[in-house]
This record gives sequence, structure tokens and C-alpha cells, in this order.
Amino acid sequence: MAMFDSKIFNPEAFGKYVEKIPNANQNALAKSKAVSTNPPAKIALGWQSGGVYATVPYFGRIDGSTSQNNDGGTNIVSTNTSSFKQGFVVASRMDAWTERSFSSNITAGIDFMDNVASQISEYKNQVMQSMLLAMLKGIFGQSTTGNSAKENAARQFIEKHTYNITELEDGMVNAVTLNKAIQRAGGDNKNSFKLVIMHSEVATNLENLNLLEYMKYTDKKGITQDLGIATWNGRTVLIDDHMPTEEDIINGEESMTFTTYVLGENSIILDNIGDQVPYEMSRDPKTNGGQDTLYVRDRYLIGASGLSFADPLGKVSVTNEDLENGNNWSIITDGNTYLPHKSIAIARIISRG
Repeated sequence: MAMFDSKIFNPEAFGKYVEKIPNANQNALAKSKAVSTNPPAKIALGWQSGGVYATVPYFGRIDGSTSQNNDGGTNIVSTNTSSFKQGFVVASRMDAWTERSFSSNITAGIDFMDNVASQISEYKNQVMQSMLLAMLKGIFGQSTTGNSAKENAARQFIEKHTYNITELEDGMVNAVTLNKAIQRAGGDNKNSFKLVIMHSEVATNLENLNLLEYMKYTDKKGITQDLGIATWNGRTVLIDDHMPTEEDIINGEESMTFTTYVLGENSIILDNIGDQVPYEMSRDPKTNGGQDTLYVRDRYLIGASGLSFADPLGKVSVTNEDLENGNNWSIITDGNTYLPHKSIAIARIISRG
């Protein structure tokens, strides 16, 4: 049986063991393809390079709607694609846990390695979830108070990608809410939206309308249970009570509002790109009769499709507060024009439930 003792602890083997632990939320994010990576930025900011901030090109698309007529006597006018710049940043995180005599806690046939590794896996999920929510808060918190081209682009994005139904009828989500929200945001590109993250209050309302279908998991003992992951109009749904809520006055009465996020393929770049020493054990034989401390370190690549994060200027790692600061985010530009809002597959629904 594997034992936690600093003398025999194999950090590489432990890391692989943690990765094998089933994690429902992580698997749902991966399958939805909404949360992914950016290979050029990952190479530039991997722990081997020691990078903190990277700018990579974001290539524009050619346009077939302006194809020229060939009458045999007209010269072809050549155009070129736009090249946008997109900024990516690194967020490093670390934690440690100390237990008295780790190894002696392996009792009653409990696989201590499995127990700890499963908790580390869940811990990492919580870390990424908190960063994801901070990123989304920042993206929708971009400045729109002025009349600059940057602020006008942000204003159009936020207006088109926010579907506020709090003052429509009862303000509750229903059978048509999601479809209207993604059409408003993406137009004919609405099918790119694949993932919905909502509060349990919103999910309960959809359940009462029989609009959610839950995925199930059967363990090795043959026991089947709900995963807490559902689908709504064919989109994967994650239910998380950390989703934004706010007390508001609507039509003269107090009401709680809920924010539901809808994400498209590859819309969020949030990838664990590794730390030089991700796992480490330290043995203290004296304190409390002997205790072991497990240290965990991770580095995450942060970005969003169609948006750029500002250079943190001297910081070697951004905080969640940095991520939720709207001044750090902007719609990408080629220097003359800003990316059309329809190209950004990130939207939100604000409802009463």
C-alpha cells in the first residue's frame, strides 16, 4: 500500500495519481470544450520558460460576402486579413496541508493515498472554478462610461451578450430563455455555445419545468447516481451556488437576481500549465510526535477568446482580484477596428430564478 512519508514520496507518481481521480466538474468542462488552452501561449508561459505575460496573434477571417464579379475585363482587387493581438497572463497558486503522522493514518483498510488524492483533485477544481468566475466578472466589468472606440466595443459586447429577463413577466428562466440569449449574443453563430453554469435556484426552476436532463454515473459496484451535471437544450449544465447573486429592487419590490453564464467552444482559456515542483513532502519528526506536510503548487494560463488581458507590469502572478477587474480586460483590436461582438462566445442571463 502506498504510504505518505517524505522519504518514499514520489511527486511525479502522486501527480499522475491525482490526475486519474474522477472529477465530475472538470470532465464536464473538458467535454463541453468551453474551457481549453492556447498552444502558443502555453509554450511561451510554461514553467520551463518562466514567462508571466505573452501576446500572441489572433487572426481575422476572410470575407466571402464581398466576392468580386469576374467579367473578363476587371482587375482583381486584393485584400488582406486582419491580425489582432491577444494578451495572456499567468496565475500561480500554492497551498499546504499538515497532518500528524500521515503514514500511521492508514487504518481499517482505507486507501489513504486515494483519499488525499481525491481531495487534491476537488481542491484544484475549486481553484479553477473561482478563477473562472473572477474572469467572467472582469470580462463583463469592462469600462463603458466613455466614448472611446475601446469602450464602445465593450459596451456593444456587454449589451448584446447580456440577456436580462428580470422585468419580463415573472423574471424566471423558461423554455425559450437560453435560445434567445445565445441568438442575441451570437446570431447565426449561436450553436457555438456549449456550456451553461447556473445557481441551484435557477436549476430548480428548470427542473420544475422538466427542462433539465441529468447525466448519470455508475460506479464499479453497479450503483447509479446523478452527477449533478445536466443538459439544457442540448448544452451541458454545471450547477454551482457560487454563481453571482444580488439583491435588487425590481418593479418596486425586493428581489434576488441570479447570473447564469453561457460559454462557447474554446471561449475560456484556463489551463494548468505546471509548476517546476508541483508536489512536495516535508517530514518534521519532532513536532506533535511527527508530522508530514504536503505542498501543492500550480501555474495557470489565463485568457479568453476574443479578449485580451492587460500586461500586469511587474507582477509575476495575477490574483483573482486582478482577474475580476474589468480594467484589465478589453476586446481585441488590430489597431483600427475591434473584433465583432458575435465572434465572442461568452454570454450571461440575469433572472429572478
